[in-house]
Parts: sequence; structure tokens; C-alpha cells
Amino acid sequence: MTSPDSGTHAASSPRKRRAAPKEDGHVSQALRTVYQRAVDEDIPSEMLDLLSKLD
Repeated sequence: MTSPDSGTHAASSPRKRRAAPKEDGHVSQALRTVYQRAVDEDIPSEMLDLLSKLD
């Protein structure tokens, strides 16, 4: 048996709002900035010591 609302759940759910291209560009730029800062960070000497022990 099916429930009385089967098939209507998707139609009654609110639609997700699509971000405007300008907002998408802002988010992608922010992600690039955060990623680049992480890449540019120095590796702590403690981590380098641990890595050298693996060799």
C-alpha cells in the first residue's frame, strides 16, 4: 500500500535557492585564497622530524 502523500513530497518541498554568479565568484575566490594560504604555510619542524624518521 502507498501512503496518501506518496509522490507529493518532492513537489511540496521548498526549492533550494541558486546563488547568483556574482556570489559564486566570491565563494570560489575565498576558497582559492584559503587554499593558497594553507599551501604557503611552512611545515613545522616537529612534522619534518617525524617525516625524517619514516625514511
